[in-house]
Amino acid sequence: MSGEKERVATAVAAIRPRLDGRQPEVAVVLGSGLGGFAQRIADAKRIPYRDVPGFPLPTVAGHGGELVIGTVAGRTVLAQSGRFHLYEGHDAATCALPARVFSELGIGVLLVTNAAGGIRRTFGRGSLMLIADHINLTFRNPLIGALVAGEQRFPDMSEPYEVGLRRLARSVALERGILLEEGVYAGLLGPSFETPTEIRMLERLGADAVGMSTVTEVIAARARGLRCLGISTITNLAAGISPTKLSHAEVMETGERVKEALGGLLEGVVARL
Repeated sequence: MSGEKERVATAVAAIRPRLDGRQPEVAVVLGSGLGGFAQRIADAKRIPYRDVPGFPLPTVAGHGGELVIGTVAGRTVLAQSGRFHLYEGHDAATCALPARVFSELGIGVLLVTNAAGGIRRTFGRGSLMLIADHINLTFRNPLIGALVAGEQRFPDMSEPYEVGLRRLARSVALERGILLEEGVYAGLLGPSFETPTEIRMLERLGADAVGMSTVTEVIAARARGLRCLGISTITNLAAGISPTKLSHAEVMETGERVKEALGGLLEGVVARL
């Protein structure tokens, strides 16, 4: 058994007995300050990362350290409360490990959320952006190395975020009166915020928002055939656009402010899958 296949299998073996026989249909990754969605999960059972081999404990404020299995809108979901970042010193395979585990658990849909800096000039703090596409500027790819069983060697990335799921999200937002933008997410390594010149570069490259996560997870998920939907919360305006200095405290505050809108949107999507 290859190293990565064994790591995935070991994590799955630790998680599956804790699901109490429930089969999750959807996995939801909760980004910085966005863990409030876990409060919407009924009949919840929590699985601390310390009980899952290969799952490191988060070191960033606003990221929990547990998986939450339960029910949302009548469907069984598994929420990842707290993700792993490249800037914490993890390699791309570790950041992508939960996506691979979700696939092995039989989950077919991955909903990813993140906190992002707004590049598009019409964005304000608290805007929600449906991710139409991404630019991987982390220069890391979890597929490098030996081919992991169950994955494509050269997955097609022409539609990383499924158009049908995006259409569904827009419909839910319209029904619930939630303003939902759509744009391109640029994933950078971090952990420093970008300079104003870097933001001007990203703007010219076609990015509407920028963050430090998501892209490695989605690459691994698509290599396994998972359907992906991504939503960025614009928690701050990017450097050179924001009139104030950037801080993680601002990210946390904005995440708290929009948790009802984001939670309602995710709940509506889950209900209509």
